[in-house]
Amino acid sequence: MSEVVLFDFWRSSAAYRMRIALNLAGIDYTSVPVDLPTRQHKTADHIARNPQGLVPVLEIDGLRLTQSLAMLDYLDGTRDMGLLPKDPGARARQMAVAHAIAVDIHPVCNLQVINYAAEITGNRENVKEDWMQQFIRPGLEAVEVMLGGFDQAPYACGDAPGLVDICLMPQLYNAHRWGVDVSDLSRICAIEAACAENPAFAAAYPDLHKPG
Repeated sequence: MSEVVLFDFWRSSAAYRMRIALNLAGIDYTSVPVDLPTRQHKTADHIARNPQGLVPVLEIDGLRLTQSLAMLDYLDGTRDMGLLPKDPGARARQMAVAHAIAVDIHPVCNLQVINYAAEITGNRENVKEDWMQQFIRPGLEAVEVMLGGFDQAPYACGDAPGLVDICLMPQLYNAHRWGVDVSDLSRICAIEAACAENPAFAAAYPDLHKPG
């Protein structure tokens, strides 16, 4: 089997998702850092890997994959991870929660967006914190309500970690980083505590992957 390579940035929410998933699948991989603040993701070498100039990029099974949700779907389909139920209705309901995080909250809170928001406001004081709090807190409030349709036993949708957990934990890291209070969101806090005890999630934690 060919080597599995993850082109990674330690604070990227999407890359964090993939570290969790690879750990859950028991897949050994090599992490190749791509430093976003110094724009390594915009170099010719990385654009050749991903025309969008984004991380992560996953090389696995002779494939080069982009977009974390597509990668997660591939791992689920090829490694039988059970990240989503087989029943179409149950699958759609869980996918809706995951997408509320990964498709609605995350894109407006990534590095490119927040840096541009700061630039067009003249880099006024606390603009990045204000931006993040404006979007993360309401998004997570909606996710908390959506989680009410599932039993947290102890994970988001049952007794095993799934797609929702993989998407939620990176977003919570981002929330804590930017001073977003989620302490009153009891379902989310219970899921966070359960995931933090899982070795696959713990080993993927961003601060453990910070260069240097």
